[in-house]
Amino acid sequence: MQGDGTTYTVIGRCQRSGRLGIGIATFSLAVGSYCPFVQPGQAAISTQAYVNQHLGVKAMHLLKQGCSPKQAVKEISGEDNYIDYRQVGIVDGKGDTAVFSGSHIRDWSGDISRQNLVAMGNALCGSEVVEAMADAFDSQPAHDLDERLLSSLEAGRDAGGQVGTNGHLAERSAVVCVYNQEIFPELDLRVDFHEQAVDELRRLHAIYKPYLSYHELRRLSPQQSPPREAWMRDNLDD
Repeated sequence: MQGDGTTYTVIGRCQRSGRLGIGIATFSLAVGSYCPFVQPGQAAISTQAYVNQHLGVKAMHLLKQGCSPKQAVKEISGEDNYIDYRQVGIVDGKGDTAVFSGSHIRDWSGDISRQNLVAMGNALCGSEVVEAMADAFDSQPAHDLDERLLSSLEAGRDAGGQVGTNGHLAERSAVVCVYNQEIFPELDLRVDFHEQAVDELRRLHAIYKPYLSYHELRRLSPQQSPPREAWMRDNLDD
């Protein structure tokens, strides 16, 4: 299903911490395995619609060589014979952005980009989806980036989300990933198949997020880390 192109995405940078992250929801399956590309401090990129993962790899390489997001998008566009079937968004480590939406992806398709934010999608019910996503992201500048991304996906869904020939298409997979300064993600939650993937992602997020501090303690101070069941007893609500 990944070639169908029914996806909405938010790419964001936290201006307070410099964290980079991506949130995606789609009718396709296991979207977290093929759309997002993140290099901490460098950029967050999503390539979608008729997906070509090489675009994400190439764009990241160009950014590491010093290209701006707009230069990177222009360069990769010239190297793909089917670029009009693609959608690509970039937010770099400084918050600069670029986005491309091809003329052959499914309507409604389009995007919003501004400092620290790209909201984009295809086969949506209308422009109100990306507008709602951008507004939700911008309305919570003091919140953690993962919460802003997840709230943005929920806003896109509530604004109508994606549509097919028979009306609304369920979000069957979703992902939220956030990177701080380490090469590995600070948070990477995926729903690979569920009939209400955004709801399921919210549920997983609520369960998992309290464990972030415990995982950090185990990594940095293993000698001070209590057994998991003891930490759970002392730190989690019943």
